[in-house]
Order: sequence, then C-alpha cells, then structure tokens
Amino acid sequence: MYLHLGQSVVVPHREILGIFDLDNASWAYKTREFLEKAEADGRAVWLGEDLPRSFVLVGDGEHPPTVYLSQLSSAALVSRAERNFLE
Repeated sequence: MYLHLGQSVVVPHREILGIFDLDNASWAYKTREFLEKAEADGRAVWLGEDLPRSFVLVGDGEHPPTVYLSQLSSAALVSRAERNFLE
C-alpha cells in the first residue's frame, strides 16, 4: 500500500515513520533543530509553494529519513493512510 502526500508524491506505508502536525510539533526546540538539519542535509522535500501544515518522516532503516513537508493536514494524511490500509 502507498500513501499520497500531495504533488504526485506517493510513499510506501511500510516506510512511513511518522506523520506530524507542523504547528504542534514545531514548538519543541529539538523538532525545529531536526527539521533544520534535514533541510541543511538535503533530506527535506517541500511538496508545494504554500506553507506546509504537516510533515511526514519516511525511511527505509538504512539511511537517514527523508522529511516531506505537505500542505495537507496531518489529520487528512492519517485518514488517507487508514483508509488505504483497510482497503
């Protein structure tokens, strides 16, 4: 199964490490530090021009995870993931 993150990007369910609300998660200093490092390392992928509402960590366990910044809300992404997983 796959999850559509927006802007024609799909990722396998088994590689999703977490789906996070950007407004709530970015309050923590460590989260902001992690996101800044991912961007500096070239592991952050912006899915659109608007302000992102969520981010999804995707990894295969062998490499550092990729951070996808999406305009879709975390609730919408979780709903999609659950719906796709049940089908």
